[in-house]
Amino acid sequence: MSHGTHDKLVYMANQIAGFFATQPEAEAAQGVASHINKFWEPRMRRQLFEILEQDANGLSPLVLQAMPSIRRPSAATIDII
Repeated sequence: MSHGTHDKLVYMANQIAGFFATQPEAEAAQGVASHINKFWEPRMRRQLFEILEQDANGLSPLVLQAMPSIRRPSAATIDII
């Protein structure tokens, strides 16, 4: 994954978290996860999990809180472009 793709996905995830940040904490994390599960294709979610594994990943605390509820695509998922 290129550094530009990494930065863009982090930016997008953090923007989603910013939108939901005004809601109660548990609802906010679920809102972030629900949005990403509904609107991000498997390739994007797979890359998000790769970013999560990096020490200085830049993801907001709300995105980190939402990660357990975000569906991790299987390795067998084929990306169709």
